[in-house]
Amino acid sequence: MALKDLIQTSDFVKEKHVPVIEILEQGEKMKIRVSVGKEIPHPNTTEHHISFIEVYFKPDEGKYPYLVGRFSFETHGESTEGPNTGSVYSEPDVTFTVKLTKKGQLFALSYCNIHGLWESEAVQI
Repeated sequence: MALKDLIQTSDFVKEKHVPVIEILEQGEKMKIRVSVGKEIPHPNTTEHHISFIEVYFKPDEGKYPYLVGRFSFETHGESTEGPNTGSVYSEPDVTFTVKLTKKGQLFALSYCNIHGLWESEAVQI
């Protein structure tokens, strides 16, 4: 079995684990938002949470993708008093700016501690 066989995909409207890529601003520098749970909120509790989102860019003429960013979500309501008793809960929602000099596709992966890896639909830019 290969890693690609373990990556799940679905329509984000029906599935809360799928990362959603949104282009907020285009131009020389692009502002991009990636979130998990856009239509169906993900719980983000100590027991069930998104640990990270990774974003990749593959130029149209390129063979391999570039890792644009890896965003970790470290706090999920845990504390010394027990699960979901803390005062901080991470939300899997990031906005970043990137300068791209070629046309290509953006991809995103998210990781749920219970349901594994999920990928987004490719976004052409």
